[in-house]
Amino acid sequence: MDKAEAEHQIKKLVNELNSHNYNYYVKADPTISDYDFDMLLEKLSAMEKEYPELVLPDSPTQRVGGAITSEFNSFRHTYPMLSLSNTYSEGELRDFDERVRKIIDGEVEYICELKFDGLSISLTYENGLLVRALTRGDGESGDDVTTNVKTIRSIPLRLNGKGFPQSFEVRGEIILPRPGFEKMNQDRIEIGENPFANPRNAAAGSLKLQDSAEVARRPLDAYMYYALGDALTFETHQQSLKTISQWGFKISDHTALCKSINEVLSFIAKMAKDRDTLTFDIDGIVIKVNSLEQQQALGYTSKSPRWAIAYKYKAEQVATQLLSIDYQVGRTGVVTPVANLKPIQLAGTTVKRASLHNADIIAKLDVRIGDQVFVEKGGEIIPKIIGVDLSKRDMFAEQVTFIEKCPECGTKLERQEGEAANVCPNEDNCPPQIKGKLEHFIHRKAMNIDSLGEGKIEILFDNHLVKNISDLYNLTYDSILGLEKINKDSDSAKDKKLSFKEKTAENIINGIETSKKTPFEKVLFAIGIRYVGETVARKLAFHFKDIDAIISATNEELQEAENIGEKVAGSIFAYFRKPENLLTIENLKLAGLNMKIEKQPELASSTLVGKNIVVTGSFGSPKRRKELEELVIMNSAKLSGSVTSKTSFVVAGENMGPEKRQKALNLGIPVISEGEFIEMLG
Repeated sequence: MDKAEAEHQIKKLVNELNSHNYNYYVKADPTISDYDFDMLLEKLSAMEKEYPELVLPDSPTQRVGGAITSEFNSFRHTYPMLSLSNTYSEGELRDFDERVRKIIDGEVEYICELKFDGLSISLTYENGLLVRALTRGDGESGDDVTTNVKTIRSIPLRLNGKGFPQSFEVRGEIILPRPGFEKMNQDRIEIGENPFANPRNAAAGSLKLQDSAEVARRPLDAYMYYALGDALTFETHQQSLKTISQWGFKISDHTALCKSINEVLSFIAKMAKDRDTLTFDIDGIVIKVNSLEQQQALGYTSKSPRWAIAYKYKAEQVATQLLSIDYQVGRTGVVTPVANLKPIQLAGTTVKRASLHNADIIAKLDVRIGDQVFVEKGGEIIPKIIGVDLSKRDMFAEQVTFIEKCPECGTKLERQEGEAANVCPNEDNCPPQIKGKLEHFIHRKAMNIDSLGEGKIEILFDNHLVKNISDLYNLTYDSILGLEKINKDSDSAKDKKLSFKEKTAENIINGIETSKKTPFEKVLFAIGIRYVGETVARKLAFHFKDIDAIISATNEELQEAENIGEKVAGSIFAYFRKPENLLTIENLKLAGLNMKIEKQPELASSTLVGKNIVVTGSFGSPKRRKELEELVIMNSAKLSGSVTSKTSFVVAGENMGPEKRQKALNLGIPVISEGEFIEMLG
């Protein structure tokens, strides 16, 4: 067989096997026996070994794995992967419907979908080929798990048919169906390995395995539910699902198009009864506005879309005995009571501890040592005590009195008026607060010093090398080389000893040096001022432009910045009144950290001050739209996602939603182009 004939045969085999794969794993309608499929695959594999230069990127032989990934690189999402607002209440669903209808004129349809209990994934296709798969990560960036995702047979390596854009993104959920999960656990027990706690954890852990061949052996599956891309022309979400299904993606059969919130509630009730008949786990129903134009009109908050909400089924509850209560101290000094429980199985995991939140909750529950308590997983993730079985209480059980002194440093606890938390005020000398601030500072959303994770902060602290975030920048290679810690509580030989060898020490010093390039708004978040999260830090940074302006601002001036209320302003003002905090800032300046906005807008103008602006449509690329939105914020205007009577004007690109345009026209709000906007800035 010559090379041309081999190329023809390989293409034919690839197409035939991919078609069989699709029929079996996506349509659940096999058209060939397993034996015949294996014979065809073996034939293809033999030809590819003879002609390795002819191996196609969508060949089914690529699904068997074998590549080793030593490190999962992080990539920025083209479109942020936002989380959904959650509710367990019918009333809150009706409130959601009212909010939607206040903004949207005319009829509103909803699409109801299953909320899979798995791992979110983002797939990017170029020219019909899968080129990248990213985990959700922090929503802005995710880990590249493409090699492992290619082993999942329900995910197409090459798309079917025609009509798909040159480049676009599809999002969905990777799951581990219960039958496969149970068999996998049986196999693990037989070879002496510990079984997985639940399918979700097993699916998440599988995607981060270094050996893709091991991933291929695990029965992972994937359902897609969302498509994004500037070139997509869908009018409704339902249409997008139907189309991407034709392109080869696996779509859930359990969806419903609803004309009213009552129909939504009926579907939720139906699936509550039917969920146990599914072969995979779900924890609720996702409700989305069907019209994509209406979705665009509704827009987004900083954390979630306004056009979607997740209704979560109430968590499973179990009863067990409360053995004792520990008190943990967080980085802000808040003391949290944690219940130690008689171990019990709950939602697929063994639960030994549960949160009691604060003194008020303890008093409200009137929980006592030895009580039989009811435990559930809040959002089916974090166990919490929700009640007490009073019929089983020992008559001599004593009331629980919240501790008066910090369990770590002995300082008398304080409680501010109107606050639920008891706080240790010794923030500069209380060990868990110091370590908590350091761990917050190095977090990937803050200074992103990845090399300092995995307990290394504790080693530095215990060796008296760091007591303050600025101390990190005084570390040297020689000062940390050879440091080690013996973990007496670990059962694993691998975890018993953690030491700073040559490569570890080098990575830490390089990571700290690289962090000096972190933008000012992230530095401001990393400092760890109470109530100053990512969004507040960003608003604060772009409003005041540099740290000195923030330090010198009065309480009233701080509140002039967007999203800064009295409580947040008071916390910021108090932070910068403490001499030790000012010394920390000075030391960070001397270390070379960014303490001002480096990229000032070239077209700075006072024209936009106090205005409310909507940026909508496409401007050639998502990056360009983001640049225009940044200009709005940098020039002291408010960026809004929807057109209202308070909107000053709309900056419109291509494909502006007709409904949004009509609303602006009805309200007499100017709609201008990108060029007119830039010209306005002078």
